[in-house]
Amino acid sequence: MDKNTQTELEAAAFRRLVSHLQQHSEVQNIDLMILADFCRNCLAKWYSAAAVDLGVAVDYEQARELVYGMPYNEWKDKFQAEATAEQLAAYQLKQAAKQG
Repeated sequence: MDKNTQTELEAAAFRRLVSHLQQHSEVQNIDLMILADFCRNCLAKWYSAAAVDLGVAVDYEQARELVYGMPYNEWKDKFQAEATAEQLAAYQLKQAAKQG
């Protein structure tokens, strides 16, 4: 496979992942962090870091809007639930396991 085709496939997979996350706003970021060790904010950070690497002007907030499909504060107001004690405990356990 040539490099251009590989890049096109990776970009298509990324777009599909972002679309999937936008369609499933019931999935909370903390759940993603517990299960997969990444969340929507991580994707936005990776996107903006890639932009820096390529000399493209895309900051973190612009990247978050791309990932969330709307400004982050709007998504947060509409969809983000308060983390439960169980979620916080599971997240802390995961973080401790990574360090130990």
